[in-house]
Amino acid sequence: MPIVTIHMLKRKDKNKKRELIKNVTDAITGTLEVPAETVRVILTEMEDEHYGIAGLPVREYRLKKNREQEKRKKD
Repeated sequence: MPIVTIHMLKRKDKNKKRELIKNVTDAITGTLEVPAETVRVILTEMEDEHYGIAGLPVREYRLKKNREQEKRKKD
């Protein structure tokens, strides 16, 4: 029984999560040639303050990247 765990930032859009679960299940069933009923997909959502990139909380990292991109556009 394939079990897939996806860690992701919290999303309110239930339809996107449903789509993700279906697409992951389809990829597993197609690749491993197993029935969909045997596939388990676990979404673990976290608040953005619980996730960091390059030593910064993700919100700060994104702000920094956006500022850098804006600066490059002006130059």
